[in-house]
Amino acid sequence: MRIEGIPASAGYAEGLLFDLDRPLAVYEGKTSAAEEKAALKAAIDKAVGRLTSLVETADGDAAGILEFQIAMLEDDALSGPAFGSIGLGQPADAAWRQALDVEIAGYEASDQDYFRARAADLRDIRDQVLWALSEHGETAAPAGAILYGEDIAPTRFLETDWSSGGGIALKAGSTASHVAMLARSRGVPMVVGLGTPADKPAGVALLDAEHGGIVLSPSPAEVEAFRRSSSAFAARQGKAQTFLAQPAATKAGTAVRVQVNIADPSDVDGIDIATCDGVGLMRTEFLFGKSLPDEETQYRAYRKVLEWAGGKPVTIRTVDAGGDKPVPGFTVEETNPFLGLRGIRLSLARLDIFRMQIRALLRAAVHGNLKVMFPMIATAEEYAQAAALFAEEQTALAARGVAHKLPPLGIMVEVPSVAIAPEAFAKVAFFSIGSNDLTQYVMAAARDNASVAHLNSVRHPAVLRLIASVAAFGREKGIPVSLCGDAGGDPAAIPLLLEAGLRDLSVAPAQLAMAKAAIADVSV
Repeated sequence: MRIEGIPASAGYAEGLLFDLDRPLAVYEGKTSAAEEKAALKAAIDKAVGRLTSLVETADGDAAGILEFQIAMLEDDALSGPAFGSIGLGQPADAAWRQALDVEIAGYEASDQDYFRARAADLRDIRDQVLWALSEHGETAAPAGAILYGEDIAPTRFLETDWSSGGGIALKAGSTASHVAMLARSRGVPMVVGLGTPADKPAGVALLDAEHGGIVLSPSPAEVEAFRRSSSAFAARQGKAQTFLAQPAATKAGTAVRVQVNIADPSDVDGIDIATCDGVGLMRTEFLFGKSLPDEETQYRAYRKVLEWAGGKPVTIRTVDAGGDKPVPGFTVEETNPFLGLRGIRLSLARLDIFRMQIRALLRAAVHGNLKVMFPMIATAEEYAQAAALFAEEQTALAARGVAHKLPPLGIMVEVPSVAIAPEAFAKVAFFSIGSNDLTQYVMAAARDNASVAHLNSVRHPAVLRLIASVAAFGREKGIPVSLCGDAGGDPAAIPLLLEAGLRDLSVAPAQLAMAKAAIADVSV
């Protein structure tokens, strides 16, 4: 039986199903409230220690997720109600579960899919402490298993050994969840939105995360067909590796720049600069983890990437906090965060934080080929305000005799007002199309909502028409135009993007080879 879902990370996996929703181990109660409180505190400390050890080996995206969880566990506002319930006679496990379930229910009841997706992080925190309270802890999945359940915790993903294969099949889940992001960066096959079958599945299953589906209790014929598809996918990946070290070009020889997207300075440690044309997007919100980073921390992070690039361009986006990227002490809680105080709007509202980032960027610019872009720009006035702040801070650094350089300043094209009327931005240094947000705003379909995933497609004619108009305006005015959203690494979307006039794409490092291979197959 095949169940259709939504692909979240392309690939194939064949293996035993491992039930993510199995019951937790039983907790043995203590004889007094004081002992129960001590047990809960020890369990929270153990969970924090476990997360801290994972942070030490995690890369940028993963480290940001883990640090956020540590901050939540260390927040008395989260644990306080549980300790209060213990004082009223509840055992530690019931008190903790009740306190966290209230928080989880609040997130799940939100009308924003982002908050519903973040409920998985709260469930992760809840279960880590419950496992720590138990003497037995959680059971590890066998090598090569397909992890199957309602949802999966980020720590479960990070602690799983994927070297022997395996995959993730979720009844619910989201293509924009933390785990989906991690799966794509590591090439782990993942499908979401499978729903709940009538019978509880078990045994061997076939996960098709290229098209989106899972085959339960497969027949010999289904296994054979699956293995052919899996082999063909692996062959395409292997063939793509031959393009990795070559400059990207279409069949007709049209050159296409292919850069990489990174989230943390450590991401470049595993990338050979010779395989890409620079960094098309360096996200900076992941530097804003448990606490707001100071100027020196940011300066060192930016300098590291610029020196690694060796003269190739590095486009750093000013902090794009808000929406689906909350930052403690910076962002605000809103009923509709994707349309709220996020990106450049938030930076202009918190000038103390924004000016610090600007100074770090100006100082780092002397170490390489830096470009800076502003996210969530909707009006020309926003760009003018941000550019004026760069000029002010440049003057201040010069007065202090601090080495600095003013980099080219561009904007993200992700709000439809910019894509529809780009002539208002004829003075910017460059455009970078953020296809994820542009698509969700054009289609009125949240990018993290599985129920409207069929609408959220960059391949829709309305989205492609806007991309083409921005590319045409850029050619007319001599303004470079690139695309740094997920669509740039999608082999199915690449021909349409090139047809729309784009010649500069930025993709996740794991997608470099497949993107270059897809470009080589296009007749433009």
